[in-house]
Amino acid sequence: MSLEKVRTYLEPFGLAERIQTFDVSSATVELAAAALHCEPCRIAKTLSFMVGDTPILIVAAGDAKVDNPRYKAQFGTKARMLTKDEALEKTGHAVGGVCPFAVPQNVRIYLDVSLRRFETVFPAAGSANSAIELTLPELETASKAAGWIDVCKAWRDSEQQ
Repeated sequence: MSLEKVRTYLEPFGLAERIQTFDVSSATVELAAAALHCEPCRIAKTLSFMVGDTPILIVAAGDAKVDNPRYKAQFGTKARMLTKDEALEKTGHAVGGVCPFAVPQNVRIYLDVSLRRFETVFPAAGSANSAIELTLPELETASKAAGWIDVCKAWRDSEQQ
């Protein structure tokens, strides 16, 4: 159901036909990277949080982790991830398929700068066995992102090696 919602949502952008589905799970960064035969860092994971009464999604590189001090500086509150039930209720997507497409209008979407290392990335497409390869401008446009933020760590360590 969610996959079809995403497909319909991406049609006006000319992207729907690029959705890939797999016979195996792509519900985690590692599983998605294996299914796509790419580096885990190129998986664009979508993390769901609450900021006050507003659900937000942060799309970050697969090797990035939320840095609590940076998050608090950006949003003025401690990071609180949504539970599995909350994620489904507030984003319309189940954990493993949460993506920045076809979400309710009150959900704010942000792209983390950890993605800027890549020409293309692979966000989920609404199910635990789907993904789509997008350029960063395509991701920015199709997600209707509120902007780019810098709230993650860990990826910087791998960048320096």
